[in-house]
Amino acid sequence: MTTSQLIQDQKPGAARREGHPGIALAVIAACQLMVVLDATIVNIALPHIQDALQFSTTDLTWVVSAYTLTFGGLLLLGARAGDILGRRRVFMTGILLFTFASLLGGLAQEPWQLLAARALQGVGGAIASPTSLALITTTFPEGPERNRAFGVFAAVSAGGGAVGLLAGGMLTEWLDWRWVLFVNVPIGVLIALLTPRYIAESERHPGRFDIAGALTSTTGMAALVYGFIRASEDGWRDGLTVGSFAAAVVLLLAFALTERRAKEPITPLRMFADRNRSGTYVIMLSLAAAMFGMFFYIVLFVQNVLGYSPIKAGLAFLPVTAAIAVGAGLSQRFLPVLGPKPFMLTGTSLAVVGLVWLTFISPDSSYLGGVLGPMLVFGAGMGLNFVTVTVTAVSGVAQHEAGAASGLLNATQQVGGSLGLSILTTVFGSASTDEAKQQLPKFLADASAEQKAAFAKSHQLPAPWGHDVLAHGISTAFVPAAAMAVLALITAGLVIRVRKSDLAALAGTAGPGMG
Repeated sequence: MTTSQLIQDQKPGAARREGHPGIALAVIAACQLMVVLDATIVNIALPHIQDALQFSTTDLTWVVSAYTLTFGGLLLLGARAGDILGRRRVFMTGILLFTFASLLGGLAQEPWQLLAARALQGVGGAIASPTSLALITTTFPEGPERNRAFGVFAAVSAGGGAVGLLAGGMLTEWLDWRWVLFVNVPIGVLIALLTPRYIAESERHPGRFDIAGALTSTTGMAALVYGFIRASEDGWRDGLTVGSFAAAVVLLLAFALTERRAKEPITPLRMFADRNRSGTYVIMLSLAAAMFGMFFYIVLFVQNVLGYSPIKAGLAFLPVTAAIAVGAGLSQRFLPVLGPKPFMLTGTSLAVVGLVWLTFISPDSSYLGGVLGPMLVFGAGMGLNFVTVTVTAVSGVAQHEAGAASGLLNATQQVGGSLGLSILTTVFGSASTDEAKQQLPKFLADASAEQKAAFAKSHQLPAPWGHDVLAHGISTAFVPAAAMAVLALITAGLVIRVRKSDLAALAGTAGPGMG
C-alpha cells in the first residue's frame, strides 16, 4: 500500500503519522513558546526600534499595546473558533497568520507598518494560543500522559518570558532588531508543516461566533488606550483625545449590551456574578497593568540611561523571572494548606512595596542599588499571585465553564497590561515634558555647538540632560503603577472570600488553568 492510499484510508482529520506523541507535544509547545516569548523578545529591542523608525517614547508603547490588545481581545473568540471549526485547522491558521505578520513586522520601514504587523501578530496569537492548549486534551488520553503534557505546556508558558529576554538581547545585539520578528518565520513554517502530520483534527461542535462582542470589546479598549496615549502628547482637551474617549464609552457600552443579548457570548457576564471571581479579575487587571508598565520603562532605563547593551539588559531581567518562579512555587505548594487569601495579601503587598521603591529611581541610580531590589520584590509578589489568582478564578465554576473562566482571566491580563501601560504613558509624557522645560535652559547654557546642532534636528535632549528627563518621567510613571497595586491589595483584602475548603473541587481544573 502506498503512502497516498494509506492517507486516503484514514478517517478525515486524522494525523498522517500516529504514534509520535512526543513530536505532537513538541509542535504544540513550540507554538506556545513562540506566542509567549514574543512579548518579551520585542521589549528588549524597543530602544533600537525607537531609533530605527523614529518613534516617540509615548508612541513606542503601541509596539507592545498593538499586540496585547488584539491578543487579549480576541483570545476567547479564538478558543470558540477551535471548538466550532476544528482545533487543528484553526491552530494552523493562527500559526500561519502569526508567521506572516512577523515577516511583515521585520520588513517594516515606517512606524505604522510595524504597528499593523504587531496587531496582526496578536490576532494570530489569539487564534493559535488557546487552541494549542485545547489540542492537548484531544491528542493525549486522560491520566498521567495528559498531565505530563500539561506540565510541559505550563513550563514553556512560564519559561517563555525568560527565553524571550535572552533571545531578544542576543538577536538585537548580534544581528539587528528586525530579527526578533524574523526568528518566528522559520519556526512558524516548521510548525505548520508538522501539524497535519502528527496532530489529529478534533471533532467539531455546533455553535455561534460572537463577532459583534469581539469587535466592540477590542475596538473599545483600543480607543480607550489611544485616548490616554494621545492625551500624553496633545493634552486632555485635544479633539481626538476627547473623541477617542467618547468612542470608547460608546463601544464598551455596546459590548455590554451585546453580551447580555447574545445566545453564546464571547464573555459570559454571569462570570462576574461571583464576588471572588470578579475580585480575581480586578486583581489580575491591576497587577498586569503595573507589570507591563514596569517592564517597558525599566527596559528604557537600563539601556538609555545606564547604557546597557541588549544582551546585558536581557540578563538584567532574569532575576525577576527567577523571583516570579520562586513565588509561584511557594504558592502552588502551600495553597492547599493556607488557602488563597494569605498569598493574595502578601503578594499584592510586595508588589506595592516594589513599585513604590521604583518611584525613587533617578539618573544616579545604579542597577544594583536602584533597580534590582524593587524588581525582585515586585517579581516575588507577582509569583505569589499568579497561581493563586488562576486557581481562585475557576473556584466554584462548573467543569464545562472552567475554560471560559480561566480564558477570561488571561484576556484580562493582556487587556489590563495595555490599559495600564497607556495610563503610565500619559503620566510619563506629562512629567517628562515638564522636566524637559526645566532642563532646556541648562542645556542651552552648557551644551557644545555640536550638541545644539543635534538637538535642532532631533528635538531630543542628549545626555546628561536627556537622562534627567527620562528618569524623572519614569519615576513619576511608577506612581500610578503603585496605585494600581494598591487597588489590587484593597480588592484582595475586602472582596476575596475564598477559603481553602472551597478549593477542594479544583483537583481536575487547576492544571490546565495554570497553563
